Amino acid sequence: MAKIAILFPGQGAQYVGMAQQLCESLPVARKLFDEAAGILGYDLLEICTKGPREKLDSTATSQPAIYVASLAALESLRSQSPDIQKDCIATAGLSLGEYTALAFAGVFSFADGLRLVKTRGEAMQAASDATPSGMVSVLLLTIDKVEELCARARTVGTMQIANLLCPGNTVVSGTKAACDEIEKLAAEAGAKTIRLAVAGAFHTDIMKPADETLAAALEQTDLQPAKIPVWSNVDARPHTAPEEIRALLVRQVLQPVQWETTLRGLLAAGVEKFYELGPQRVLAGLLKRVDRKMECVNVQA
Repeated sequence: MAKIAILFPGQGAQYVGMAQQLCESLPVARKLFDEAAGILGYDLLEICTKGPREKLDSTATSQPAIYVASLAALESLRSQSPDIQKDCIATAGLSLGEYTALAFAGVFSFADGLRLVKTRGEAMQAASDATPSGMVSVLLLTIDKVEELCARARTVGTMQIANLLCPGNTVVSGTKAACDEIEKLAAEAGAKTIRLAVAGAFHTDIMKPADETLAAALEQTDLQPAKIPVWSNVDARPHTAPEEIRALLVRQVLQPVQWETTLRGLLAAGVEKFYELGPQRVLAGLLKRVDRKMECVNVQA
C-alpha cells in the first residue's frame, strides 16, 4: 500500500453549507456536532449549514467549525476505508488544522481538542478586536520580494510574513493600514492579492496575549504521545512527544506557518499519497504547486 499523509485545512476554508451533507448521511458525523453543541453551548451545525456568514467567519466560531467539520470528514473516510490509519505515516494541518491533526493522532480527545480550539479562537478574536488587523495572500512574488514589500508597508503599521504556503503564494499579516498599503505595493509590483476571510493578523505579535491564554489552557490539558507523527507548523518537523507539542502550539500563535517546507519534508519522508479532509480543497491546490504530479484525495466536509 502507498504511504499516506493526511492533511487538515485551517481558518478561511469555512463556507455556509459545510458539513450538511455529511451529517445527513453519516450518523457519526452528526454525533460529533451534537457533542460539540454541548461543549460550546450553541448549535454549531446550525451556523455551519445556515450561517449567517458573518457569524461563521468570526474567529471564535470558524475555528471550532473547521475542527469539527474536518473530523466529521475523517469519519467519512473511515467509513469507506476502515484501515486507512495503518498506512498513514504522517499528518499535518495548516495553522488551526494542526489541532485536528493532533486529535486524529490521538494526542488529545475530540472534546479536549475542541475546548482548546474554543479557547484559542476566543483569545485570537479578542486580540483581533483590540487591534484592527488582517491577512493578505500575495501571489506571484518570491519570498524575498514579499519581505521587501513588508518592510515598506511597515512605515504605516505592523506587517510581516505569516504563512509560507507554496511557491508564489505567501500570506502576510498586519494592521489594517499596513494591509491596505501592501495591497497597493503588490499591485505596483505586478502581483495579485487576496484579502483573507479572517478577523485579524494571525501569526504575528498582534496576537499577544492569545498565546499566554492558550498556554494556560494547554497546561490543564492531558496530552498523550502521538500515534502518528504530527508535523509542526513552527519548525516543519515531525513530533510525537507531548511536551514538545505543547510548546510548539504556543509558539504557533505568533510565528509564521512553514507549510511549503512541511510539504517538501513529507515528500522527502516518502509520502506517496495525500488526503485532505475538511471544507474546500485549499491544501490540494498548494500541494500541486510543490509537486504537480502528487495525488491528493479530498474528502469534503
